[in-house]
Amino acid sequence: MHKIYKIKIVVTFILIMISASGFSQSNTFKVTLDAGHGAHDFGAVYEGRIEKNIALAIALKVGKILESTPQMQVNYTRKTDVFIDLIERANIANRFNANIFVSIHCNANRNTAADGTETYVMGLSKVASNLAAAKKENSVITLEKDYKQKYEGFDPNSPETMIGMTLMQEEYLDNSISLASKIEDAFADLGKKIRGGGVKQAPFMVLHKAYMPRVLIETGFISNTTEGNLLNSEEGQVEISKAIAEAIISYKKEYYGNGEIELIGELPSQKINEKPIQENIVPIKAKPVPVVEEPIQTRKVVDTTKPIFKVQLSASSKRLDLIPRNFNGLRNISVAYENRVYKYMYGETSDYDEAKQQLQEAKLKGYDTAFLIAFKNGEKINVQDALK
Repeated sequence: MHKIYKIKIVVTFILIMISASGFSQSNTFKVTLDAGHGAHDFGAVYEGRIEKNIALAIALKVGKILESTPQMQVNYTRKTDVFIDLIERANIANRFNANIFVSIHCNANRNTAADGTETYVMGLSKVASNLAAAKKENSVITLEKDYKQKYEGFDPNSPETMIGMTLMQEEYLDNSISLASKIEDAFADLGKKIRGGGVKQAPFMVLHKAYMPRVLIETGFISNTTEGNLLNSEEGQVEISKAIAEAIISYKKEYYGNGEIELIGELPSQKINEKPIQENIVPIKAKPVPVVEEPIQTRKVVDTTKPIFKVQLSASSKRLDLIPRNFNGLRNISVAYENRVYKYMYGETSDYDEAKQQLQEAKLKGYDTAFLIAFKNGEKINVQDALK
């Protein structure tokens, strides 16, 4: 009898520990930190300043700050001087079921006067400088064994070829932009130069297969003697790492508060082998213009029994009045509020050809990275499914 009682106590204790473990995991915000390059892949090298070493030092310092923060769990693609394939870097984050993926790099330019920071989100840009940045970082796949088979259809010397590849990006883009904006804001608070608005888009392979909000940070130019020496110093690395860590903590608080961390739908680890969605065009925030009063808009009646197409113009944390002056003269604007981000959309039609015309109208109005989205019975669906 006494033995049975002891067994009951042990079983009860085990159940309590399992329950506590489950609670802890559900209240943990997971971050994967990726230090760019490694081993025989040195990255950029200028005057003894080596990108792979600086990126690793900053990543470890960011991780140390986050690990001391409640409800934070960190893993790393590398903690030593080793070479990791680009796809494997993403899959480390996927298997960890990370809430965000942060890849840390240093910039370089033949113009040694170039300086400042940039943070990229996954996207298909036509901007030459953005494509050049992606080409530089993507070129490391040629150091991988059997890279032509592994990255079939992708030419690292032509980032535009990613347009023809399958992408899983729209689902995470708004949150990626929000995280990138917080990082650049933190850099601005340090007095860093923010290049071209800071947040940019480009087809980086290391971001391509990570199924969560993800960003690639160019922390500064090691080709610039002053900025490079600061990045190569303990003081400069501490300064940058604190800014990145504070931005991540701010993002976590804004989107998750102090409550339960919940991943909706499939976990990243469940998406590794799936066939992703094909997308060709990626949005990025459009710059809002001042609010003024305009006449009430009228809308065309559409057939709601069919899938409805709209043009997504931008995503922003700011709520704008839905008036033409705020959207470069475009009328019939609607907005959806998801994950604390406002998504602004133009037009509404069940005719795909008309939707494509509306997309061209949006681009002519300055929304070069606008793209089509589709809805059925009020629920967002893939454009490919809407066309079936």
